Amino acid sequence: MKRAIVNIGCIVSGDWRKPLVDGDAILIDGEKIAKVGSITDADLQDCDLVIDANGVTACPGLIDSHVHIAFGDFTPRLNAVGFLQNYLHGGTTTAISACEVHVPGTPHTVEGVKALAVAAKQCWDNLRPGGMRVHGGNVILEPGMTEADFKELAAKGIWLAKAGFGDVKTPFDYVPLIQAAKNAGMITNVHTGGASLNLANSIFGKHLVAMQPDVSFHVNGGPIAMPDEDFEMVIDETKAALQIVQAGNIRTALLTLNLVLKKNCYDRLLIATDTPTATGVMPQGMIKTIAEMSCLSDLAPEMLIAAATGNNAKVYRLNSGFLQPGKDADILLLDAALGGSKKTALEGLKNGDVTSCVCCFTSGVPRYVGRSRCTPPPARYAKIIKNKIINELSAPPLL
Repeated sequence: MKRAIVNIGCIVSGDWRKPLVDGDAILIDGEKIAKVGSITDADLQDCDLVIDANGVTACPGLIDSHVHIAFGDFTPRLNAVGFLQNYLHGGTTTAISACEVHVPGTPHTVEGVKALAVAAKQCWDNLRPGGMRVHGGNVILEPGMTEADFKELAAKGIWLAKAGFGDVKTPFDYVPLIQAAKNAGMITNVHTGGASLNLANSIFGKHLVAMQPDVSFHVNGGPIAMPDEDFEMVIDETKAALQIVQAGNIRTALLTLNLVLKKNCYDRLLIATDTPTATGVMPQGMIKTIAEMSCLSDLAPEMLIAAATGNNAKVYRLNSGFLQPGKDADILLLDAALGGSKKTALEGLKNGDVTSCVCCFTSGVPRYVGRSRCTPPPARYAKIIKNKIINELSAPPLL
């Protein structure tokens, strides 16, 4: 089944090295992107669905690499139901678990955390709230775990490991656990900064240098940032990706942004939310961070979009995050908000305004066409001009 989006005003690639794509159309074949830029009349004739973007902006679906999921579309920390479907309406098409630590009564035994990770992964493999991709099963590292435990977990499909909430005496106790997880092929993530919960250790630069993780989670604090002098140490003495989050310290997020530009390592910058937490449920958390970092820096918004899409995809080995042939067809259409002073989504983001989501595809399936229920009304709407798909594509009504 083929689908097309035409009359696009601007195409953002997700690749910060070439952030904009020439052309005005995207062709989807099945679950993958087939063409980006231009398509033929023959392509359009073969399509079951054609959407006229009406001059709005297309970009990859946003990848939030720090979401505190539990089980089902429910966050027990805030007693909120349906939050992931709302995140989809805020532009997030992929959520990556930051570990299932918010499950009530989280275990601290080796068998308990292994079972929790496997159960979470298998549940989320069978559940896509609103069509969102959810990668669950981020195993919490605990003392006593062995190489055999990580090999067993990897054989069951677990590919994420998290340091920061284990029952360790000092953060240095995570060093052999991180290495064992990496030996098993897992992507290792470490809580960074001051304690966020009473079970979390404060983890700073010297600990990250000793651990050498793949990702420094909320390097700008979750919510409390590490000392300023530690940031260059982490950049210079580790290869960790540097994840900045909406729930962190905005000043040190800008510090991180300036340092990765100065040190020519922009590939390592990731944008995420670190929600839901005590900060709250934030469907627009990814868009808000893109807008904040764009308006408070000299960087173009399409560069920040890349940090929220392509950079996350590369670090987490995903086949999404880019508008390129062969990539998963997770696509957003965005526009400037109605009543704002700017005319396009990118101009609005540079101005510090959140954008409007007017269309969302995941796995090549249109999840809504029309105003999303979690962003402001747009200046322009996408229109369906051909449709052989028998289902309702408009966004659910606002509550």
